[in-house]
Amino acid sequence: MNKVVNDFSIQVATVNGSGSQTANLVLLRSIFQMGIPVSGKNMFPSNIAGLPTWYTVRANRDGFIARKKEVDFLVAMNAETAREDVMTLEPGRAVLYDEPLKLNQLRTDLTFYPVPFDKIVATVCTDAKLRRLVKNMIYDGVLSELLGIEMGEMEKALRKQFGKKVKAADLNMGALKAGADYAKQHLTKADPFAVERMNKTGGMILIEGNTAAALGAMFAGVTVVAWYPITPSSSLPEALIGYLKKYRVDPATGKATYAVVQAEDEIASIGMVLGAGWAGARAMTSTSGPGVSLMSEFAGLAYYAEIPGVVFDIQRVGPSTGLPTRTAQGDIASTALLSHGDTKQILLIPSSVEECFELAQDAFDLAERFQQLVFVMSDLDLGMNTWMSTPFTYPDRVYDRGKVLTAENVKALGAEWGRYRDVDGDGIPYRTIPDTGMPSYFTRGSGHNERGQYSERPDDYQRNVDRLARKHETAKQQVPAPIVEDADAEVAIVAYGTSHWAVVEARTQLEKEAGLKTAYMRLRAFPFPAEVDAFIARYKRVYLVEQNRDAQMKMLLRIELPAGATNHVRSVLHYNGLPIDARSITDDILVQEGRKARDTVEAAAAVGRGAAAVATAAREGE
Repeated sequence: MNKVVNDFSIQVATVNGSGSQTANLVLLRSIFQMGIPVSGKNMFPSNIAGLPTWYTVRANRDGFIARKKEVDFLVAMNAETAREDVMTLEPGRAVLYDEPLKLNQLRTDLTFYPVPFDKIVATVCTDAKLRRLVKNMIYDGVLSELLGIEMGEMEKALRKQFGKKVKAADLNMGALKAGADYAKQHLTKADPFAVERMNKTGGMILIEGNTAAALGAMFAGVTVVAWYPITPSSSLPEALIGYLKKYRVDPATGKATYAVVQAEDEIASIGMVLGAGWAGARAMTSTSGPGVSLMSEFAGLAYYAEIPGVVFDIQRVGPSTGLPTRTAQGDIASTALLSHGDTKQILLIPSSVEECFELAQDAFDLAERFQQLVFVMSDLDLGMNTWMSTPFTYPDRVYDRGKVLTAENVKALGAEWGRYRDVDGDGIPYRTIPDTGMPSYFTRGSGHNERGQYSERPDDYQRNVDRLARKHETAKQQVPAPIVEDADAEVAIVAYGTSHWAVVEARTQLEKEAGLKTAYMRLRAFPFPAEVDAFIARYKRVYLVEQNRDAQMKMLLRIELPAGATNHVRSVLHYNGLPIDARSITDDILVQEGRKARDTVEAAAAVGRGAAAVATAAREGE
């Protein structure tokens, strides 16, 4: 048996509401503290308690942190899914399971570790109500023994997780040690997977994307937050509220220097953002696809009346309510063109927690510079999962308020100033902020001329929307540029957001397994800077990776780039609600390149589905 060190995935299958998240995060952090690159993906249901949930921890010595398609080590704690989970494993994998489930009777090509969880937890927890929660820590203890995760790092991670709750930490520590002791005395190591200390995470942090975005918003000077709760965005304003309470209270008066309003719905929240933005505040909301749909009317008003604001869209699976706790990039096209008439919004697309922090700050500057809404297009995978990152750089930027009239330029412009007049050719007019002594004007979502006066004249309307189009062209030069890695190759890959991490790994697989070298471009914004068109033109075949069904970014490229510029762009699409994985990208590109038979790829996938179907049928026949 060849030992597999620091290169495997652990999937923990439990029941939602059973308190397993603490044990899962302790497991993730313990491996991270041993210097090994890790990632954690929580695939949870949309109810509060009772439905199946899975948490995957991936350890990878090479630093690949996208979801791994294959599960190497299964922890089966949910009787409802245990058999199906086992049947979908590839041969040679390992299963740690609750002994009464008797999963070892299902297959002979896996390594099984039965553990009597109820008996063990009864020895460490006398409170019957707490046993259900404490029981989860036992599998952490068993894994520490089987995989070689140092108990000292386990305890360090556990005590960090519980903070000042010493009694709870001690109780769970007892369960952790009980699990390890049981494994040591009763289980014989028979699988190849192992953890060994490395030094690849020194100085790094673990943080969720929503928390990073909240920090970025605070450093960007947000003073008004209006929001309505919706998964998976709620943790962003919740984190921000905590930071604002800590860092944005006037020490002299004890009064808050900000306003946070939980509105009655998404429509009210974006309305408040526009009101605050018009009055000169840096204002934001946070939502997801259904909320963005409700905000469509106000998004049109912001675009036409030219009012700044920031919207964080933490994307999930749609349409409608869809799969509210699963991830997707399904709002790209609708948000880019959000609202009726000719509207084009600015999108910023982070791929990492570090970019959540940085692009949040960019969003507020761009919103005021271009006097319109800026949407930060995160997703559930990035927003709610825990990611590794280098510590964020403390920002030293000066806020960019854009073209705000001062007494000096009022004098310089004189009669030339009009609220919606383009005086210097970039499509961006000057604005004034109320109560600053500068000229006042009417903000109009209806027809208006360059001075903000009501007008239904065809020439006034056309002049106005043409200027807005000119502003859109200016934005192409000032939004974040794509990250480009050229190569001596015919094939290039384009991706955005969290697809980046799977693409990085897929490029390695393509070169290693098929000798296929690729160039790469990661999009970070819409509208598209000139580099995007140039990169696509340089390569014979371009694969655009997206986490939606309809190739939404490709659709936008066709709209924005010259005719024929995207004829050689092909799609690699992933839209089952799970975070995208490298193997799916690699196989799809090899099939489209004619280097792998589609039948082979589909047959491999069918093995898993077929095994699952057998397990399901067996269960139904019981």
